[in-house]
Amino acid sequence: MSRVGAERKESAVSDKTVKLIDEANKTTELPLVGGTMGPECIDIAKVYKETGHFTFDPGFAATASTKSAITYIDGDQGVLLYRGYPIEQLAEHSNFLEVSYLLMNGELPNKSEFDNFEHQVTHHTMMHESLKNYFRGFHHDAHPMAMLCGAVASLSAFYHDDLDIEDPEQRKMAAIRLIAKMPTLAAAAYRYTIGWPIRYPKNSLEYCDRFLHMMFEVPSEPLELNPVAAKAMDLLFILHADHEQNASTSTVRLVGSTGANPYASVAAGIAALWGPAHGGANEAVLKMLAEIGSPDNVETAVKRAKDKDDSFRLMGFGHRVYKNFDPRAKIIREMCHKVLNELGVSDPLLDVALKLEEAALKDDYFVERKLYPNVDFYSGLIYKALGIPTEMFTVMFAIARTAGWAAHWCEHHETPGARIGRPRQIYTGAATRDYVAADKR
Repeated sequence: MSRVGAERKESAVSDKTVKLIDEANKTTELPLVGGTMGPECIDIAKVYKETGHFTFDPGFAATASTKSAITYIDGDQGVLLYRGYPIEQLAEHSNFLEVSYLLMNGELPNKSEFDNFEHQVTHHTMMHESLKNYFRGFHHDAHPMAMLCGAVASLSAFYHDDLDIEDPEQRKMAAIRLIAKMPTLAAAAYRYTIGWPIRYPKNSLEYCDRFLHMMFEVPSEPLELNPVAAKAMDLLFILHADHEQNASTSTVRLVGSTGANPYASVAAGIAALWGPAHGGANEAVLKMLAEIGSPDNVETAVKRAKDKDDSFRLMGFGHRVYKNFDPRAKIIREMCHKVLNELGVSDPLLDVALKLEEAALKDDYFVERKLYPNVDFYSGLIYKALGIPTEMFTVMFAIARTAGWAAHWCEHHETPGARIGRPRQIYTGAATRDYVAADKR
């Protein structure tokens, strides 16, 4: 059994090492790699060469797969930074397009830089007319995520002028197109499922207003929106824009590492996001609320959630990374209550949610375990209050996360010496054996 010793060289960070001592008492010194913030990592690149062993880390829970300058998370302290800026400050002062620029370029834009970026995004909102026929190829009750995943992957068939991944300008153009067209494709998918004609984007509107009009406006009458709707959506998009090396972002980077074009890479990210343990969590919250059914049943539901022998679980509470309160939930909770109050929405499920939130925040079981409502809990409530159907919740997540996906895809290709991802495994199948003819089996 190998063991990692605690001895380190305490000089410069680049000189620090840990010692790996194997069963034959052979010592391998492994350097420590540090970043701007966060714990140092043990560089295990030469472990196999020196020891003949791979490392085993199911779910990559303790493994850094890349170096990145985009997002930093401290789950113990409840910290989320985009390019060094606290999420609380960006949520209060910025908007989604400015945050998108920040994630892609590393710095906040000045006025002329932002105006140019906004113009570029606005200029590329249209989708190719042939994509209307593509959507018509789906069954009427297809899930919008299935349509979005396919439509995004198909973009590489329409835009051949930004597929050279070695060209920085083409990479930038692909990222802009993705951010610009994702709301158009998402709205088209939704309207197809309900039999409405697909709406063209109104480029006189801002990003979230434009998307809401593509979603809900009908040809027969103009759409009048409460300003709080676009404000709430913009805030949700900021909070969901990136979240470090989560499953979908890691997927985008892994697929991108093969040299795949940006549209294929992001389509793979959409597929990963679709999973209920990832982007589907806010959809699961609404299904849980429907299962509870009534505010009168909340107390029983809380008791069931605390019973380890009961299969019932409260969705939207706690977080794998944040061991304290989710900083995004702190921000969105206030907006959630503002939306509910200003829109005057009357919905039994929202009443269940508010009663559940109150109960969980007071219950010692949840407080002691820091199982606070997370961003998925509140985002689902806001989307429902805005009239977004449940099956579109993960699509909304995808629109926002496209900014992060594009930034990470570009960062991978800007990194010198970046290699194709190739995880190892522990093989548990049959040992070597000989083929047996069919008549002798």
